[in-house]
Amino acid sequence: MKNDKNASFSHSSSENMGVLLTTHFNFPGQTHVYHGKVRDVYFIGDDLLVMVATDRISAFDVILPQGIPYKGQVLNQIAAGFLDATADILPNWKLSMPDPMVTMGLRCEPFKVEMVIRGYLTGSAWREYKTGVRTLCGVDLPEGMKENEKFSSPIITPTTKAEEGHDENISKEEIIAQGLVAKEDYEQLERYTQALFQRGTEMAASKGLILVDTKYEFGKKDGKIYLIDEIHTPDSSRYFYAEGYQERFEKGEEQKQLSKEFVRKWLMDNGFQGREGQKVPEMTIEYCQSVSERYIELYEKITGEKFAKEDISNLSARIEKNVKAELSK
Repeated sequence: MKNDKNASFSHSSSENMGVLLTTHFNFPGQTHVYHGKVRDVYFIGDDLLVMVATDRISAFDVILPQGIPYKGQVLNQIAAGFLDATADILPNWKLSMPDPMVTMGLRCEPFKVEMVIRGYLTGSAWREYKTGVRTLCGVDLPEGMKENEKFSSPIITPTTKAEEGHDENISKEEIIAQGLVAKEDYEQLERYTQALFQRGTEMAASKGLILVDTKYEFGKKDGKIYLIDEIHTPDSSRYFYAEGYQERFEKGEEQKQLSKEFVRKWLMDNGFQGREGQKVPEMTIEYCQSVSERYIELYEKITGEKFAKEDISNLSARIEKNVKAELSK
């Protein structure tokens, strides 16, 4: 979760359009609030968090000016499902889901790195590879690889967690040397990352998908490591359709995928990569609706369940009512 002071939204009445872009709740016992790129986190007392998945969307570490209908519900419900499905691997922060866009859970002290794991050479790793880079976060990459090629075994390429701006790639050795994470803890994070990715890979395969890469965040509470934040969502992960993968790969064609990469590609095609002086292209209502449909498609594909659209006529009131009811228990 990262803060972004540069967020600006063009719709003061965005909620009337069925998207939740900003939140201003005041829950019982609330001590402070953290506005991240996509999630707003409300701190309740010393031990609880209320995490609201808004309909904001970010790319290239920039919050885009328009929201995506149902995106928060999609992300929250996918993450909650995967947290439940991996709780046997390690404990996680989730306690309850009082609203389709809200998860309530334990407050942990986050580790200062994000654990990125890649099964395939794609995205930013491919963009670096094709410029000649052959070492990524201290991991040596073989010569002669092609875009979207599967690694012989998944590689872990951690990043620092920037409060603002871009995350930075970092190696295991640098993490330990800088004291960001103790050696023993880091090696445990690696084991958890591999196990979670294996579980996610198996679950995706059962639905005809390939889990290409993803990131995990971990925290500590009372000396114990917990999985925190989201997991295996289209914002934190990349999925390919398994059917046709090999044929497309051999022909050098783009893979059919379900992830946020299609938004990044649209932005790049329209001259935006988050660099100084670049302007976000116009996001029409039709475009935002098409992105919403892609998110819902991923939800239905990865969960195997029909997406149930909740009432979005007054999102803030609905969330406030549901969270207050949960806190009063």
